[in-house]
Amino acid sequence: MGLLDNLSGMPDWDDEFMSMYQDSEKEDWQPDATHEACKALYLQWRQVVLLLNGLLDSVTTTEDSFPMEILESQKEIVLVDAHEVAAKIRSSEAGGIYILRMENAAIIRKNAQFIKTSIAGMLAEEVIEEQHGELVRAEIDKFRELFKQWIATFKKDEFDDEWGLFV
Repeated sequence: MGLLDNLSGMPDWDDEFMSMYQDSEKEDWQPDATHEACKALYLQWRQVVLLLNGLLDSVTTTEDSFPMEILESQKEIVLVDAHEVAAKIRSSEAGGIYILRMENAAIIRKNAQFIKTSIAGMLAEEVIEEQHGELVRAEIDKFRELFKQWIATFKKDEFDDEWGLFV
């Protein structure tokens, strides 16, 4: 892979690797709607992270307008949350357990909302260019639509949530 092949910093989606987590009762020829929706979600998130990396690299400020140490801290938090989203998407396929998928979905939603809100704050503070911030926010909106399609494929299983949250 060349230097410019993976600017998002996220691993490629590996169908062969991820297929070992698919429902073992399905035949190989049968489509797995959750797996396909998860893949589309992950690929869209890679696009978000790619744009987010570029956006955060272009942040400009002066000590008079916005303290750089606060901005650097905010950038780090946003990127950590972005990479956690990717990890949660991938790990949601492990075993196909409904509670795990729902737990990951809740974290994914929280992180994506936080990132979008953080970008709005950076726009308000004028430390990022409006067109770049709006582009990332639009990609997060596309992600949200794929997210809704993904969670619609979840099937409740026989495992109980001991905490009673995902019943």
